[in-house]
Amino acid sequence: MRLPGRLNAAIEVLADIEKRKRPVGDALKDWGLSHRFAGSGDRAAIGNIVYDALRKKLSNAHIARSQSARSLAFTTLVRDWGENPEELNASFVDDKFAPEVLSEKEIETITRENPLVDAPEHVQADIPEWTQSSFESNFAEEWIKEGAALAERPPLDLRVNSLKTTREKVLKALSHTNAQATNIATQGIRLSAGTRDSRTPNVQAEETFKKGRFEIQDEGSQIVSELIYARPGEKVLDLCAGAGGKSLAMGAMMENKGQLFAYDSDKSRLAPIWDRIKRSGLHNVQVRQPHHKDPLTDLVGAMDRVVLDAPCTGSGTWRRRPDAKWRLTRQLMEQRLQEQEEVLSQAVPFVKIGGFLVYITCSIFPEENEGQIYAFMDENPNFELLSAGEVWQDLYGFDKPMPWSSDLKSVTLTPASTNTDGFFFSVLQRSS
Repeated sequence: MRLPGRLNAAIEVLADIEKRKRPVGDALKDWGLSHRFAGSGDRAAIGNIVYDALRKKLSNAHIARSQSARSLAFTTLVRDWGENPEELNASFVDDKFAPEVLSEKEIETITRENPLVDAPEHVQADIPEWTQSSFESNFAEEWIKEGAALAERPPLDLRVNSLKTTREKVLKALSHTNAQATNIATQGIRLSAGTRDSRTPNVQAEETFKKGRFEIQDEGSQIVSELIYARPGEKVLDLCAGAGGKSLAMGAMMENKGQLFAYDSDKSRLAPIWDRIKRSGLHNVQVRQPHHKDPLTDLVGAMDRVVLDAPCTGSGTWRRRPDAKWRLTRQLMEQRLQEQEEVLSQAVPFVKIGGFLVYITCSIFPEENEGQIYAFMDENPNFELLSAGEVWQDLYGFDKPMPWSSDLKSVTLTPASTNTDGFFFSVLQRSS
């Protein structure tokens, strides 16, 4: 397929997403299944157009003065991919898969200078209007910049498994991908996001991956895993383990010594952890499944650290899941806030005296972050909020990009501040 056909396919997928209110991954998969002539390069390019269009859905609609799938796709190619509209039109000639050419009016509209100068602020930030107050509360005068950074393409980050190899050796093995060491995380490797129709290398096909020498994990997730500061010989409970990314990172930091218990209330989320543990070579991770009777009773009052990667809106991952940004509602946020309160309460009995409760979200909304922590402390005065900022300084020094923090107690990572996904991190110590 040439670019005109890929563009037309992207328009079809965008229209399907809007009409059926479905996840972008499902829409792209269905398109591929019904158009088997499209090769992997075609599908990747179509996906890039669709994801880029959704990341900047509001700003591109404002530029095009239209919210149609056609307008979003064309504006993405012209404004973000740098395509010349006249050359695009010329390429459509004699291409039976091409969409209708751009009119002179459309070209004039999407190529005008400073098209966002008159746009509302939430449009400039490419965020749902109802979330603007949360952004302003968290980031003050930087909030538009922070929102816009969440609308850019994300890189692909890997975490080196220090139990099996070193970052230098993995970088050498992946030298053909132009991989680079991450700027902050100590075991991180980054592959750039690329531009236009560039394809991300399939690192899971690499021998190095199959041998468990690295895992796919965003640098932000790696950083908060390091900030947990799990030590060899400790007992650690990962209460919302999901697929196990942070469990594996902590297990490696513990040097396979001590005990790490991985649990999640949803066994389907937990399912991938088994293969990942086997591949990693970890022996100190014990998976507890929710369908077992009283799966955590024996851990009450015994944990040095209880880690809560709490359910949240996922606003910090909007670069990777732009469709989720437009499906988020106040009602869904309220539901997540309730779930966070519940899981915080569930965590308390497992923390031993002197132990630590670590609260993490992949959200940048203060309601889900500082708001929850301070409300928790009001109800649990025997927990003290420690300084995550000081741990950051101990681990990474002062010459790295710094996360957001008003008081060095909790920290918030963002694409604009740390060039990672958005993550909130805080740690509390139990005194009695």
